[in-house]
Amino acid sequence: MADVLTVLSPVSFLRACYPLSSILSAMSSPSKHVFTLGIEEEFQIVDPETRELRSHIEQILEDGTVTLKENVKAEMHQSVVETGTDICQNAADARAAVVKLRQELAGLAGRDGLKIASAGTHPFSHWLDQQITEGERYKTIVKDLQQVARANLIFGLHVHVGIPDRETAIHVMNQMRYFLPHLFALSTNSPFWIGRNTGFKGYRLKVFERFPRTGIPEIFESLSEYEDYLKFLVKTNCIDNAKKIWWDLRLHPFFDTLEIRVCDAQSRVDDTIMLAALIQAIVAKLFKLSWQNLTFRHYRRRLLDENRWRATRYGIDGKMIDFGKQEEVEARSLIHELLEFVATEVDELGSTRDIAHVERVLSEGTGADRQLDVWNRTRDLRAVVDRIVAETYEGLGAQAAEAAP
Repeated sequence: MADVLTVLSPVSFLRACYPLSSILSAMSSPSKHVFTLGIEEEFQIVDPETRELRSHIEQILEDGTVTLKENVKAEMHQSVVETGTDICQNAADARAAVVKLRQELAGLAGRDGLKIASAGTHPFSHWLDQQITEGERYKTIVKDLQQVARANLIFGLHVHVGIPDRETAIHVMNQMRYFLPHLFALSTNSPFWIGRNTGFKGYRLKVFERFPRTGIPEIFESLSEYEDYLKFLVKTNCIDNAKKIWWDLRLHPFFDTLEIRVCDAQSRVDDTIMLAALIQAIVAKLFKLSWQNLTFRHYRRRLLDENRWRATRYGIDGKMIDFGKQEEVEARSLIHELLEFVATEVDELGSTRDIAHVERVLSEGTGADRQLDVWNRTRDLRAVVDRIVAETYEGLGAQAAEAAP
């Protein structure tokens, strides 16, 4: 495949002729789970006195077996807890599920005088001080990856979008790769690492890049090529299961979903739902184009990585490359172009209100910008943690609000 030389921008490239609802109704056996959402959030467990991370996941899991059941689980470090929603039909359902899980998790942490916080990295806690969660899975990862695994003290937002036809999903995945830098720029929420201002808006990705099989995936021409790749890795003992593919975007090995993994964990519920709704709309748009036998241009990873780097370094305040114009443009301009590209799908999916929040982020800044604002005013990383915690508890109700700093 030739490198990109002359291509049109997303808005001027291809416009779908038929509404999404017409396409779905024309499918021979459409699934009710098409474009459903699932959201996974990784939270920090924080001591409100020291603002340090606290290794406390085992107690939270024990206390949460009745209320949270399968919706909460441990991660590698005991100061990390992950929640996952059930299948949600739309952004409104996802919002209700995310709020409920945050409320219950905050309540569990509060029983022991702790807080939860949501950001891509903790501003100053060191990975050396964190205990590794017991379990064969984590023992295996640490044995294989050593310090790379121990130092992976990061927190992400993972969004699943349902696509029952896995062959179509592979083609959507190929095209979705282009939008990963846009999404990450909007999600940047990790400017600090081990007590230092890194100069990056999204340093979490730089930490995670130490893992194998991360970043933007290559292009797969078919589902069979993708499956052959996974089988090869297992056969040659590179991995023991397909979940050890940690790309920014992957066709989930067990669920009929595309899983977008590039985003930092978001402090505010509004930011989480905004990103989930935008991801859902992009997938719906690309699916629509595929159903009409139209294809968005496939970009080489080496080109996409240039925009990914810019998003990591500058967030929404930098510039990205417009491959059609062959020039750099403001990141905000490309994000506005993306919003126009998916405007019809946003309306059809009923997520106009949630997508409108993009403008607030573009105006006020991402989580990283808000963290840096506190730091620039106070030079106090404890105050930064307080800001993250306060935003994490926003919209969770009066009881949670009283518990927040």
